[in-house]
Amino acid sequence: MTKSVASRHASVAVRRVAAVAGAAVLAGAAAVCAPGVAYSAPRAATVSATDFSDCPTLPDGVDPARWRCEVHTAATRLTIGKVTVNFARITMTHAEGPLPDGSDGQVWGAMHSEPTAVPGGLTGTPAGDHAPVLGMAIQPEYGGRSDFYTGKFSLRFRLVSPLLPHGCTIGAGEPVDFQMKRSGPSKWVSQDPPVIEFSAYDDTFAAPAAEHCGPLTPSLNRRLGLPAADGNLLSYDASYTFKTYDQLT
Repeated sequence: MTKSVASRHASVAVRRVAAVAGAAVLAGAAAVCAPGVAYSAPRAATVSATDFSDCPTLPDGVDPARWRCEVHTAATRLTIGKVTVNFARITMTHAEGPLPDGSDGQVWGAMHSEPTAVPGGLTGTPAGDHAPVLGMAIQPEYGGRSDFYTGKFSLRFRLVSPLLPHGCTIGAGEPVDFQMKRSGPSKWVSQDPPVIEFSAYDDTFAAPAAEHCGPLTPSLNRRLGLPAADGNLLSYDASYTFKTYDQLT
């Protein structure tokens, strides 16, 4: 076969894939296939569970010896609408301690996560698992609110795909708020360095529709089953370590 003929065949194949993608997505196909996706989402930098470089600056007037920087690492599972995803590791850093008036204080540090492929990709069919252009990943991002004393925090979920704009996000306008509940008691794994394990979940939150996803927004939300007022679940098995600020260099 000559190069020009091969090129024409390749071009026709690409157009056929795109046509199938449009038809499947616009039909709102929602069958979620088994894992084993071929789509490889871009990977974010991984942060060590004992990396204290994200510890935030303390408020003025507090005692560094009474404030500690905590680094949480969690294996997280999310069911949102019609989709269930086992996220890659999430790491969160924050500081907490008494304010000068004696009340509890907190300062947010940072969150690191990686995109995780969504089974079935954009179409919810085997094509979404094996055709890179139809692949889709989801990446949790800090939503701007947190209270680790009470187990409250918020997240947004960015949707990553060759066919979606960068701003395509679940909770873009208003983040998803979680009220985490402990699944059981915490467990001290180590005293030096301190390592504590715990499990938590929230099955009461409402999931908003995806926004800023371009022309595919309506069909994408049908595929994901969003918005979803109930039936959603965030659960994680986590561990955390800490240092007081007088121990940090």
